[in-house]
Order: sequence, then structure tokens, then C-alpha cells
Amino acid sequence: MRVAGSVVRQVLDHVRDHVKPGATTMDLDQAAEAKLKELGAKAAFKGYHGFPAVLCTSINQEVVHGIPSKKRVLKEGDIVSIDCGSIVDGYYGDSAITVAVGSIDERTQRLLDATKASLEAGIRAVKPGATLGDVGAAVQEVVEAEGFSVVRDFVGHGIGTHMHEDPQIPNYGIRGKGLKLKEGMVLAIEPMVNAGKHQVQVLKDGWTAVTSDGSMSAHFEHTVAVTADGAKVLTA
Repeated sequence: MRVAGSVVRQVLDHVRDHVKPGATTMDLDQAAEAKLKELGAKAAFKGYHGFPAVLCTSINQEVVHGIPSKKRVLKEGDIVSIDCGSIVDGYYGDSAITVAVGSIDERTQRLLDATKASLEAGIRAVKPGATLGDVGAAVQEVVEAEGFSVVRDFVGHGIGTHMHEDPQIPNYGIRGKGLKLKEGMVLAIEPMVNAGKHQVQVLKDGWTAVTSDGSMSAHFEHTVAVTADGAKVLTA
């Protein structure tokens, strides 16, 4: 899983370099597909429940599961969330970043910073004996302190020889509540944070989730192993 995680990180770093005004989300997807092939890994998302692409690319008010398209052109001031999964020898890696397209306004930058910080806080809460409530509360506290909201309808997940395994990992919770973490578990922790209210809706394509109020949304994710020494980020 460490190898699969390293692949995802290399793909995201490669794709980030392609994010610029005038690029399409299909350009990003093609760059990711070529990099996965170069690294000898399989795309985890393409074909998963019929999903048609290597990446999920979600722009501005899109929360998750945006479908890459030649028609979706990135513009100065946009943000794009890029989610990627890989398979290496039957094991999965999963990570996401949100990238600014050129210069963005101060509030949107604050949204990105808060979402990334909330993921880091959630990771710091991971250790044997901690609970899922500890992880979710750590994420939620950072987000809400900045005046933003955590998406409830989509959550993180266990990951291993399948993309999505038990348990679900909410990005909100109560400290001390929920499943206790044990050494050897691997979790995909992925805060999805809206600048406005937490409600989302899924578009007619059956995949793309957007904020119900049209506010901006950011998404960061790491695959994290629970070890005796605490959290080990496999997609760092």
C-alpha cells in the first residue's frame, strides 16, 4: 500500500503542473493516465461502478466526483479538486488535492488552507485506541473555527485490497465515540469542506456532487496507516 500511495502522490504532483488557465479537465485526466502507465500501476477509478475516467476533477462549487471533459476549461480564479486512486499488486492508494488556477481571492484561499489543515488535524488524531469520533471531531473543529462547513453526505473510508472498505470515516464527530482504531488499519481520510452550508446535491450525470447553495468547495485526502507509532501517511 505504501507503493500504491507513492504512485498516487507522483500522479497528483504531475497533474498539478498541468493546472493552468486554458487547460481542460480532460487534459488533466490524460496526464494522469500517462503517468500511471509510466509507473506501471492501474487506475482505481476508471470503470469503478461505471465511472468513465482516471481522475475525479471537481471545479469550484463541485464537491466530488466531477467527470473530466474536453469542454471543461479551467479559468483564472477557479479551484479544481483532483482525486486519484491507483492499484499496485492488488492494493489501493487514494489521495486528493485542491489546486488554485492562477490567482484566487482571499476567502477561497482560506477555504483551501482550512481544508488542508483539517486533514492534518484528523491525521494527528490517528493512533491505536483513538476513535473515529476523535478523527472526525479534529477535522470538524478546524473547519468550523474558520466559519466553513463539513460535508455530511460523503465521508472517508477504509481502504486495502478494495477501494472502499469498512469503516466509514466521517469528517465530523464526538471525541471518544465510535469505532476504536487498531494497529494495521488503513484509512482514507478526506475532508470535503464548503465555504457555505454543508448540503450537497448530485447532478443528472449521476456522479458530480455540488454545493446546494453554489458556494465553493475544497477536498484534500490522504491514505493513512494506523501504526504503533501513530499515523503513517502512505500518500505523502
